[in-house]
Amino acid sequence: MTPFDLTGRTAVVTGARRGIGFGMAQALAAAGADIIGASSQQESGGGEIGKRVRELGRSFTGHAVDFTDRTAVQQFGAEVRDADILVNNAGTIRRAPAAEHPLEWWDDVIQINLSSQFVLSQIVGGHMAERGSGRLIFTASLLSFQGGVFVPGYAAAKSGVAGLVRALSNEWASKGVTVNGIAPGYIATDNTEKLRDDAERSSEILGRIPMGRWGTADDLGGAAVFLASDAAAYVTGTVLPVDGGWMAR
Repeated sequence: MTPFDLTGRTAVVTGARRGIGFGMAQALAAAGADIIGASSQQESGGGEIGKRVRELGRSFTGHAVDFTDRTAVQQFGAEVRDADILVNNAGTIRRAPAAEHPLEWWDDVIQINLSSQFVLSQIVGGHMAERGSGRLIFTASLLSFQGGVFVPGYAAAKSGVAGLVRALSNEWASKGVTVNGIAPGYIATDNTEKLRDDAERSSEILGRIPMGRWGTADDLGGAAVFLASDAAAYVTGTVLPVDGGWMAR
């Protein structure tokens, strides 16, 4: 046993089907946790992430959850309220200049990236607080600190996530529940495909990253395991950048 061992614990990871959520779920399973994965199109058997988790010797249960539907999120929360770890990772992004940004895009981004995460935390985190233990981890963003360009809804939601980390940590720290966030840098996922395909913009981004490369989903796994583990028992209310040095530049 080590402080990073998650054997015997169950982790709920939203947005686990691909990208950053996939990387986090895989790392948590490798550390010993059983995984409950939820995405809008998550297969009950888990698809690729379910296969990978089972190869690591852990169990995987998949749930298809529409994170724009508050009732669906509440129902899911009631089903998984006994989890030891909740990773609020499900998210979306819409790109358009603020003056032209469709309001339905704004509503969807705020609902998926912020409101649904509060609803799920209220149910699962509230139950953790009642029993005196638990770990909440949010996927924040560099735009929790910065404004970005052409993504007003995303920037607002991710700034809200950072505030939610602090607010919930203040309420639940004395009840044995830690609440933290991970702020990924520029990670090679579907959400950043357009940026990576734009040679000029990609070059600008890489020019500011001291490590000189785009991050991968696997780069987020270690931070997730740390914050979920006993090694982080005295860490709460923080948003940890995993960004190749972007924020230090």
